[in-house]
Amino acid sequence: MTDNSFVENEERRALRKSVAAQVANYGQEYYLQKARAGQHTDELWNEAGKLGFIGINIPEEYGGGGAGMYELSLVMEEMSAAGCGLLMMVVSPAINGTIIARYGTDEQKQRWLPGIADGSITMAFAITEPDAGSNSHNITTTARRDGSDWILNGRKIYISGVDQAKAVLVVGRTEHAKTGKLRPALFIVPTDTPGFEYTPIEMELVSPERQFSLFIDDVRLPSDALVGSEDAAIAQLFAGLNPERIMGAASAVGTGRFALNKAVDYVKTRKVWFTPIGAHQGLSHPLAQNYIEIELAKLMMQKAATLYDCGDDAGAAEAANMAKYAAGEASVRAVDQAVQSLGGNGLTKEYGIAAAVTLSRLSRIAPVSREMVLNFVAQTSLGLPRSY
Repeated sequence: MTDNSFVENEERRALRKSVAAQVANYGQEYYLQKARAGQHTDELWNEAGKLGFIGINIPEEYGGGGAGMYELSLVMEEMSAAGCGLLMMVVSPAINGTIIARYGTDEQKQRWLPGIADGSITMAFAITEPDAGSNSHNITTTARRDGSDWILNGRKIYISGVDQAKAVLVVGRTEHAKTGKLRPALFIVPTDTPGFEYTPIEMELVSPERQFSLFIDDVRLPSDALVGSEDAAIAQLFAGLNPERIMGAASAVGTGRFALNKAVDYVKTRKVWFTPIGAHQGLSHPLAQNYIEIELAKLMMQKAATLYDCGDDAGAAEAANMAKYAAGEASVRAVDQAVQSLGGNGLTKEYGIAAAVTLSRLSRIAPVSREMVLNFVAQTSLGLPRSY
């Protein structure tokens, strides 16, 4: 059989199996225990790094696996399906690793990529601002020249895992490009840089990876902190955002699978009258629908990853947004149906479904909201007029 994106080859199936086996040694109980204790999943992260899972998309010359976004999305999906979806998989290797590998200098690649690949370096990514939201053209984080240095000022919000990161890739704009179309300027900012501060945002989200507000006040950076061009085309930013959407889809697909498996295992054995409740169509049909929707979302995720890995950034953008939308919707419905299938047990700590409710809901909001995806598809795919 000829290898293709929709019938995974032996190597990709083996990767799924290996990741699933590794994560099974930890599981959701480990993940939630760490989250509730305010700790990080360092053991899982470090082992995944040593096994080559985290950096599977990083070029081989920098210690990575030399594979693509397809393979990294499989890692993310299997982790999430085991109840251990690590958000920093999206941020560190998928966004930062991709952007630095594509646009970084030789020195930047040598400094950052090997650590990203083996998990010894975690990098955060900062784009969202309090007053910009989804409108990245309103970014006000600004960099100005001071001799050969850069002086960076701005605010960021909802930035994941800053306390775990050694550096943050900050999206801003240069001082002379404050207006008009966004020309992103991307800067690597070590988290111990003077003037760079962060505070946690309290979230009703059971996750070991926390959200932060960033305060960037007269942060002085050397000239080599800039990644790529200071007047970069928007394509430089989307080199990281398309993988972000693909990985978001992978996380949601995995979460949907996790919830569906919990529900199926429960309804197969739970008896109220004479047969397991899974025999009743009121439960079996919704669960079958969940399965169909998850599989359809996974197909679009595979298409998006394939297009991206082939270098078709425009095609990948459409597919990645569609995959993220479909996976988010499927995940929310699967988790909701799992709660309903377990009844009161679906809301207990013991069964682990309730913790997935807010997690799955996040997939409809981040990294891009479902409404913005619909705007993108309406305008880009259907050619409808812009509403903003």
